[in-house]
Amino acid sequence: MVPGVRLVVLGKQGAGKGTQCVRLSHYYVAPHVSTGDMLRAAVKSRTPLGKRAKELMDRGELLPDELIIEMVGERLGESDTRARGFILDGCPRTLAQAEMLEQLIDPVQLDLVIDLEVPTALVLSRLASRRVCVDCGTNYSTGQPPTVNWTCDVCGGEVVQREDDTEEVISRRLELYERQTAPLIEFYRAKGLLAAVDGTGTPDEVTARCVSVIEDRRTRGEPPEPAEPAEPAEPAEPPEPAEVPGPAEVER
Repeated sequence: MVPGVRLVVLGKQGAGKGTQCVRLSHYYVAPHVSTGDMLRAAVKSRTPLGKRAKELMDRGELLPDELIIEMVGERLGESDTRARGFILDGCPRTLAQAEMLEQLIDPVQLDLVIDLEVPTALVLSRLASRRVCVDCGTNYSTGQPPTVNWTCDVCGGEVVQREDDTEEVISRRLELYERQTAPLIEFYRAKGLLAAVDGTGTPDEVTARCVSVIEDRRTRGEPPEPAEPAEPAEPAEPPEPAEVPGPAEVER
């Protein structure tokens, strides 16, 4: 069997994170842990968390870091994630969440962080045409609708346009991403964990690129994309572990 994986997938809304996480989950037989799916379940059940989450998501706001990490922590504590790892979709979204996630999974470490790169114009087009099943969260689009009358092919639920997929809310979410989530790219790059992947093309093409960088990391034992340029180590100097460019970090 293919080994499991401990993976974080980043990318602005509409970059295709959900699609690729599901595909990678099947490939590596590792649970797809989606904060969006968990939140939608809470909204549907009308729990106190769900009611608060709906208000914030409808406005394009992000939920408090502590709440998200608590929810993710409960999921990562289950037997399937302990055995096969996980593919995190939607968390972390802030530097605070990234730091809390490190503490949460310690002493286990991430294998890799994939950043799906997609032009903003393409993201806007995707989100404007996106439709989603209200029951299971399966994504469709106006160009690729379900087979019968906007009824989900997977579970039979109603397929609708999300309330937060309006132009105004989409713009707000992208603004939030640039301000709060994009710095995660630099955070993980500095740790030697980041792999930038072209998110354009067919789902099969993008999945192949993702698998390639994951396997490259495993084969070489180092990140497929180098960290930001740093001053080269001086072999002749007495060893100073705190200043050597991150071997311990690379293993993360």
